[in-house]
Amino acid sequence: MRVLVACEESQRVTIAFRKRGHLAFSCDIKDCSGGHPEWHIKGDVIEHLKIVEPFYYDLIIAHPPCTYLSVAGAVNFYKNNQVNRGRFEEQRKAREFFMIFYNFTGCKRICIENPRAMKTAQLPPYSQVIQPYDFGDDYSKQTLLWLKGLPYLMPTVIEFNRRSAAPSWTALNRSPAVRSKTFNGIAEAMAQQWG
Repeated sequence: MRVLVACEESQRVTIAFRKRGHLAFSCDIKDCSGGHPEWHIKGDVIEHLKIVEPFYYDLIIAHPPCTYLSVAGAVNFYKNNQVNRGRFEEQRKAREFFMIFYNFTGCKRICIENPRAMKTAQLPPYSQVIQPYDFGDDYSKQTLLWLKGLPYLMPTVIEFNRRSAAPSWTALNRSPAVRSKTFNGIAEAMAQQWG
């Protein structure tokens, strides 16, 4: 399969697909940190999609930036009890970017991954909610998937007590760059089940 992993500098999903023999590429405006620049398209993914033939990619997995969409960032929309209009404008732009993937018709199989969004973002209904602990990583971090032409991602590890025992990934005061990386278990499940 030809796979494009949009907005992925870590290359975790790309590497998982490559290990299974797929022609996978990460694409991001940042340099990749996964150690395989030969599998990385550095640049604007939207501009890249404009130049490839329709249906060139068999699968697109998109991780659009969530800074201005996520519920976690809601506190920044108000400053000194005043509405921060700049944040709402950034949210509008982030939603437009998200919707480009949601409405993209040049690929039959698309997954968009993001955390729960604020109501003001007005994102369409999601398809599935997953947690890292369902895929072998001992953390909780609610992740939403919007799926087109793909089945639900099935858990690879089922432990009924994990839900209450798993520490929250976002509460561990990690940097935004670290918090945004896809968990290895989820990346492996995507490659195994969708590849």
